[in-house]
Amino acid sequence: MSIPKPRVRTPELELKTLAGDTWRLSNQKPKNFTMIVAYRGLHCPVCKTYLRDLDRIVGEFKKRGVESIAVSTDTKERAEQTKQEWELENLNIGYGMSIEKAREWGLHISTGRGKTSIGVEEPSQFSEPGLFLVQPDCTMYAASVATMPFARPHFKEVLSAVELIIEKNYPARGEA
Repeated sequence: MSIPKPRVRTPELELKTLAGDTWRLSNQKPKNFTMIVAYRGLHCPVCKTYLRDLDRIVGEFKKRGVESIAVSTDTKERAEQTKQEWELENLNIGYGMSIEKAREWGLHISTGRGKTSIGVEEPSQFSEPGLFLVQPDCTMYAASVATMPFARPHFKEVLSAVELIIEKNYPARGEA
């Protein structure tokens, strides 16, 4: 398992979405980036706060040429429950990412340990969080992955970074 390097083509990603379609990374044509936000799943209270933050400003990313999707290893039913209970109105939500695909993207995998603090059962295995900015040609621009639910990039900071990247034509770094 290793995170795809900047300036290198990412693995393909294909998921069903709650909108009822099949989302494929290679079919995305954003002006600047596709932002893929991997979250742990319905059982994660930190993910709830995190995705609600993104849901509120996803339109600001879109204005800057960034198309966004939140993805997890959750089933369709759990993803639907997530959307409803977390009151996510604007986010495109993909579900059913396989553990193998999550590993291909460099995400860490955890083993379920029963019910969480919010009383929701963890799946037997699930991915830990990650955020990926992918360029229109499907090469990695930037990635941030975590081994636990904490210490994720704040979306307002990511948005500011995107503005700087666009304004200064700042190159992807970390490729060496």
